[in-house]
Amino acid sequence: MKDMLKLIHDKAIAAFHEATEMKDIEDMKVKYLGKKGELTAILKEMGKLSAEERPIIGQLANEVRQDIENKLEEAKKRLEAAEISKRLETEKIDVTMPGKPQPSGHKHPMSIVIDEISNIFMGMGYEVIEGPEVEQEYYNFEALNIPANHPARDEQDTFYIGNGILLRTQTSPIQVRTMEKGKMPIRMISPGTVYRSDEVDATHSPVFHQLEGLVIDKNITMGDLKGALAVFAKELFGEDTKVRFRPHHFPFTEPSAEMDVTCFACGGEGCRVCKGEGYIELLGCGMVHPKVLKMSGIDPDEYSGFAFGMGLERVAMQRYGITDMRLLFENDVKFLKQF
Repeated sequence: MKDMLKLIHDKAIAAFHEATEMKDIEDMKVKYLGKKGELTAILKEMGKLSAEERPIIGQLANEVRQDIENKLEEAKKRLEAAEISKRLETEKIDVTMPGKPQPSGHKHPMSIVIDEISNIFMGMGYEVIEGPEVEQEYYNFEALNIPANHPARDEQDTFYIGNGILLRTQTSPIQVRTMEKGKMPIRMISPGTVYRSDEVDATHSPVFHQLEGLVIDKNITMGDLKGALAVFAKELFGEDTKVRFRPHHFPFTEPSAEMDVTCFACGGEGCRVCKGEGYIELLGCGMVHPKVLKMSGIDPDEYSGFAFGMGLERVAMQRYGITDMRLLFENDVKFLKQF
């Protein structure tokens, strides 16, 4: 048995020295040390030895196993080092070669407009507040002085989920939620996505963006509203921009107005874009209705305020001369690369 152990030892050591691939090492490990390997087969014959021979052969078998395992590890390290050396030789990188250009994205025109408008109002002391897009009917309509039978609901026909829950038609509910907290004064804007069941065409979409603002404090007047929005328009469209206010009606403001700005295309001289008027409608605004203040827990005899809201797609279209709203949603890379 000693001769057999020595033979297995010598065969294994010679095989490890001759191995050229890692697969050979694994195969030899199974051949000599595996459960059905040659060394294991010898050890199974230990029971046939006498009591005197058994410890001697057992010690020798352990020494043979240990030496084979050591030589196996040495062979593995040798082959791994050879493989790394070969890869370094064949996979050289020319660090002087110019790198491959990696295309990088940039902000969507809607994101550009939202960020720019938000920054303008934050610079004027306003806070940006967000709210739920899945809204309660109360906050979307009743709290804004639009009861169940009000015709404005027909104009804002939307996606109802059921049990007084709907996809918001405007970001105004965030204003109500902010007023209900009762923390005065309030200077806030609320940009976000809104939903109405409109047909898709060049100027309409069932999903679009609005930004609404609200100021509540003591002694707020229509003059404060006009001054704030005039500054905003100049910051957004340029110092030469003029504004024009026209009387209008909104259920949640009284008095109400629509604000126009001088046409970006002709500078107010009149052109095809502004249909010869020299002005383009930008937003709706007005003094917060006393009833809306009361419903939100604010005393209209002590506080007053103004609110305004604008469709951000309209701003982006005016800003960049886009004639079809669908371009903003179609993700055409050729179109988006212009911004």
